[in-house]
Amino acid sequence: MALEIECLIKLEGNFFPEEEQKVEKDSLHRITMTRLESLKKSSHFGTVLKNRVINNDFYAIYRKKNFIKKVSNEKKLYISFVMRKKVGNAVKRNRIKRKLKGIVQRMLKANNSINLNYTYIIFGKEKIYSEESNSLFKDMEKSFKKINRE
Repeated sequence: MALEIECLIKLEGNFFPEEEQKVEKDSLHRITMTRLESLKKSSHFGTVLKNRVINNDFYAIYRKKNFIKKVSNEKKLYISFVMRKKVGNAVKRNRIKRKLKGIVQRMLKANNSINLNYTYIIFGKEKIYSEESNSLFKDMEKSFKKINRE
């Protein structure tokens, strides 16, 4: 009898309350997270590359006020990470791009130093490969703060 009552309660209630909380947390995370969207068209690259803002030993940043029409209400940061073939083989270039992307994602989570109303292109340079992420993070944070003051 007690077993039947427990079964009925489980049928009426929630089987796994932890999973429901996890699903709610994931959906909230997706809503608040800024999505990185890469530029696709050559004309978009050409438009942004006319405006250089920052150039240092590790990267060059180009930006332009958003000109891409947004389809949805999602928070999107239009940003592309570009490497020249002179930098090294594909493994090295991809590692540098991953490092840059990780730094930008950390910056988006930590603070609002990146303005979402602009489209960015970041050209990575070879020195990034041997540099530590934490020092690059601080350097890039200063660069984006400087860009936002302009």
